[in-house]
Amino acid sequence: MRHIPLWLKLAYTVYAAILLPAYARKADAGPLNFLWFSDLALFATGGALWLESSLLASTTAVGVLAPELFWNLSFAVRLLTGKSLSSLTDYMFDNRRPLFMRALSLYHVVLPFTLIWLVYSLGYDSRAWLVMTIIAWIVLPATYLLTRPEHNINWVFGFGNPPRRPLPPKLWVFALMMGFPILIYLPTHLLLRAIF
Repeated sequence: MRHIPLWLKLAYTVYAAILLPAYARKADAGPLNFLWFSDLALFATGGALWLESSLLASTTAVGVLAPELFWNLSFAVRLLTGKSLSSLTDYMFDNRRPLFMRALSLYHVVLPFTLIWLVYSLGYDSRAWLVMTIIAWIVLPATYLLTRPEHNINWVFGFGNPPRRPLPPKLWVFALMMGFPILIYLPTHLLLRAIF
């Protein structure tokens, strides 16, 4: 097992320390913005770096690797072609938003590759799928209860902007609670387990 370099731990911590107060004050939903799985993953990855925890790195990778790679694809397509693949990264091209806040959000570019490297370095812990499923079953209902539709954190109010859903609100949240573990976490778990 490789040890994580101290410089990486320190650089990551400094970045997170800058992002935390900025997002808490300036992000659309304030501190509730940290309910986004990607924001939770940002801090969990910091924990995985410092603790050199295979379980924490693996759980985070299972939870956000696929959505983060899709974020990167959407961002790259919009950056290179000007066309929107999805509304996921539209905020990055919204000139009404402060450039500093949009620049902070570039952690999405680095996060998936950091997680892949961490899982490669620390090994894959096969408990990750179950742990991430439990986390989702806590975070999704909490997000629905604590946030507003205009923020649509973790898509608990539907897909798109404005949010649209094919089911009644509570049934939609339940569908997400089943869908994330089966459609996103399980395939990622199986892939990471096979590779690492």
